[in-house]
Amino acid sequence: MSESVVQNYTVEGMTCGHCAASVTEELEEIDGVVAVEVDVTTGSVTVTSEQPLAEADVQAAVVEAGYRVV
Repeated sequence: MSESVVQNYTVEGMTCGHCAASVTEELEEIDGVVAVEVDVTTGSVTVTSEQPLAEADVQAAVVEAGYRVV
């Protein structure tokens, strides 16, 4: 069994629980993602996945939710 990969991002523009839910929902649609943790206060997003995620996939998911990775 391989170990999970944890990647951290900073997302700009999130202000509430709805924002966090939108970002979480989009990121969870990426193949291999097993968990997403969002801290709206700091803009921190931690994604746990089965393998390293392509930066473009993460960026696209966050943009789809209406925010931006910084």
